[in-house]
Amino acid sequence: MPTTPTQDHPHAHLHTPYPLDPAAVRHFDDQGFVKLPGVLDPATVDAYEPEITSKVIELNTQHLPLEERDTYGKAFLQVTNLWRHSSTVRELVFSRRLAGIAAALLGVESVRLYHDQALYKEPGGGITPWHADQYYWPLSSDRTVTVWLPLQETPQDMGPLAFAAGSHRFAFGRDLPISDASERELQTALTGQGFPLVETPYRLGDASFHNGWTFHRASPNQSGTARRVMTIIYMDAAITAAEPTNQYQRADLKEWLPGTEVGSVPSSHLNPVLHP
Repeated sequence: MPTTPTQDHPHAHLHTPYPLDPAAVRHFDDQGFVKLPGVLDPATVDAYEPEITSKVIELNTQHLPLEERDTYGKAFLQVTNLWRHSSTVRELVFSRRLAGIAAALLGVESVRLYHDQALYKEPGGGITPWHADQYYWPLSSDRTVTVWLPLQETPQDMGPLAFAAGSHRFAFGRDLPISDASERELQTALTGQGFPLVETPYRLGDASFHNGWTFHRASPNQSGTARRVMTIIYMDAAITAAEPTNQYQRADLKEWLPGTEVGSVPSSHLNPVLHP
């Protein structure tokens, strides 16, 4: 279980409630995402960034030059479940503040961890194609949410996360993995449906939360600095595992929900309840 810091802990607010406006909950429900200001104070983000970056460097397995990678490989360096490799990162991932926001946005009593994921878009890194995260997850409902927490100021030229507002209820493209095809086909479909594109900079400490079926993408990183982002995926604590429908879901069921049978709640040691 997560540790409880004292009030003298320098980042005790990780475990204090965020003042979530009811309008933000409505926006999440209506649009499939919400971007929240000052979710963490900049000093806290700055305190955790070096350890996260150190673990990304240590655990990264992608060593091909950018020009030799496919579109997915050019999008970002991806390292998952850093909390298992660092007690410092664990403090952030197990934040009651972040998990409490997730539960409130989903309208559920409690949430558990699916997994965390660092996504580092290198200088010159390419697009992150249009996709919906839940294509990869063998879960029985849409009560899932990802927090996208940049570890630096993220202006337009770094490729901040962009959303197709309201697309979480759009069924087309839910069978598409991240690829050139998903970028091409979803761009056409989402534009045709008139879903607004929301792509705005992030200040240090801002974070966005998006539903598992919300379509999103990111532009290339045209800056000279890596776009460093930490994400945490939460699911309704009562959600059950669903029969996998593709190879990625079969792999996820085995790796991120170990020992969980289809139809059962994923209560493994990798999926602790983080709120309340």
